[in-house]
Amino acid sequence: MTTEQDRAARKKAIIDRLMSLEAQELATAQAHYDAFLKDAQLDDREGHDKDDIAASRENADLAAAFDAPVHAHHAKIDVIENTDFSLADTVRPGAVIKFNNRRFVVCVSTTRFEVDGKTYMGISTQSPIYLAMAGLQKGDVFTHNGTEFEVQDVL
Repeated sequence: MTTEQDRAARKKAIIDRLMSLEAQELATAQAHYDAFLKDAQLDDREGHDKDDIAASRENADLAAAFDAPVHAHHAKIDVIENTDFSLADTVRPGAVIKFNNRRFVVCVSTTRFEVDGKTYMGISTQSPIYLAMAGLQKGDVFTHNGTEFEVQDVL
């Protein structure tokens, strides 16, 4: 395999893990939403006491609270699916970058995740740190919050 093929394979593994992570987050949020929505339904019996009605309303409120995360994860998956993740040599949406010995995927914000023993985290194209380094290349230096960083790698 050539170095270019190795880089492409590594980037594909990172993006596959990013998508998998977001799909898992969506499934968890959806499961919570569905469970609380189900528990909000009153059964078919004729009389319900105040406790039944209160529990139903509480579960409906909890279901509504999980509705926003469901939509947020759907939106993130949409962004991931529509981002160009081809190999990059400049910091741009879809690039995997390394600075300060940390690795980031420029796409959507995520929790940390592991690929081949290395830790990555997704950052949004709206994040201040991305905006400070957009368009830079490996070896370029940028300043964020008064600290200077060097772009160590762009994939």
